[in-house]
Amino acid sequence: MPQLHAQPYDLDAIGFYFESLEEYPAISKRHMNAHWEPVEECEIQFIDGDDIDCTLAKAWGINQANIGGYFAACDEWEDYQKKVFIIAVGEVGFGFDPEDVQPEEFDVDLYHVDGMKELAEQMVGEGLFGDIPEHLERYIDMDAIARDLTYDYTEIAGEVLIYRAG
Repeated sequence: MPQLHAQPYDLDAIGFYFESLEEYPAISKRHMNAHWEPVEECEIQFIDGDDIDCTLAKAWGINQANIGGYFAACDEWEDYQKKVFIIAVGEVGFGFDPEDVQPEEFDVDLYHVDGMKELAEQMVGEGLFGDIPEHLERYIDMDAIARDLTYDYTEIAGEVLIYRAG
């Protein structure tokens, strides 16, 4: 489970760490500044956890209003679902409802290949560029297709991912 930090906007208050949705309101309702006034607004920061959960927090745009959905996603989603969400929201810019989001809703395909040229060959072989007669196949510039594909890749938690999002 990730560790988050609530950093108050109030300069007379200190922040606190928490690791669950249940822990956050329990601490925040008794959180006071130096003048014994309640602290209401905080910036939520990712402090510790898996690399993929850190990237998920950034894509999620964690804040006081949406940390419940974030904690649920960290706990319930598989890594591939987190990657789809990170690409769809963090890279492509799709919107989402933080209380009811499923990564399967996003039109994102992940390709597990070693390089762009291998992906280009795979796409041509699968007919994504239409039917290409055998006598013309050798004239296809796989390097040019691979260069075009370089616009749709990212690195998540140290893994380079090639994707298509629509």
